[in-house]
Amino acid sequence: MVIVSQGLVPRGRGAARNIKQRGDLFEPLIEAAIRLCGWSAILFVAAIFLFVFFEAAPILGEIDLVQFFTSVEWRPEAARQPTFGILALICGTLSVTAFAMVLAVPLGLGAAVYVSEFCSGKLKETLKITIELLAAIPSVVWGFVGYMVLNPLIIALTGAPIGLNVLNGGLILALMSVPVIVSVGEDALKAVPDSYREAAVSLGASRWEIVYRVLFPAAKNGLLAAVLLGVGRAIGETMAVLMATGHAVQIPHSLLDPIRTLTATIAAELGETVEGGDHYRVLFLIGVVLFAAAFVVNFTADLIVKGIRGGQHD
Repeated sequence: MVIVSQGLVPRGRGAARNIKQRGDLFEPLIEAAIRLCGWSAILFVAAIFLFVFFEAAPILGEIDLVQFFTSVEWRPEAARQPTFGILALICGTLSVTAFAMVLAVPLGLGAAVYVSEFCSGKLKETLKITIELLAAIPSVVWGFVGYMVLNPLIIALTGAPIGLNVLNGGLILALMSVPVIVSVGEDALKAVPDSYREAAVSLGASRWEIVYRVLFPAAKNGLLAAVLLGVGRAIGETMAVLMATGHAVQIPHSLLDPIRTLTATIAAELGETVEGGDHYRVLFLIGVVLFAAAFVVNFTADLIVKGIRGGQHD
């Protein structure tokens, strides 16, 4: 037994030494792979932006950018003098997104609070599964709902000549954005330590006072991220707004006016353009505008979050 044990000790030490040597050999490779995975998202976004920008670059010296952003005339296929004005498209995008957020933000945050703080057991699990299923519904299906269900309903209730308008598109976008807001908002509320709730209860706070005086201030970074994800979902949506908003190039003056968004314009017209033509390049320029809008939204959110954190440290 002594001989066996004495023979096993060097073997054990040798195996451990070999494992350590292998770990020292593969550790730089593993670290490099992890770094590559971390930078891959930035690389992919940069590559997509460069591709879109280079496709749009040749048209920058041929069109008047002031007219491009301030004109409501969008006639890219005109035989004599095509015009590329996206002001009406921008207004349509902003109007339907703003209306969707007016509906989705309170509804989504309210649902997140209910699921996180007031719901338990099987009901909570059922609601979470239902919300996840709503997020999984394809956008074209939402477009069919807007076209086949909301369209005749809006005509019957409002007397509008057509039910494909800002109201229809806003309702669809709100329903599409709510699951994202609920999921992220609930995670933000669950991340608040239970000691905060216990301290509020010990001071005699009601459940609603705990929500808006304790949980909302403590989870405001996560809740802000939830709202911004909802905004990004609404701005970037294509097929649903293409089917539900009427696709009319005009500045809306009411919720019952048909509109056209930037994303729907790209989806509807890119397949009909000549590759390398002015119309083709302008559609890619609209893509650059959408990238810039997304950057502004995220940069503003980053500034707000940093300001919030700075105020907390002070």
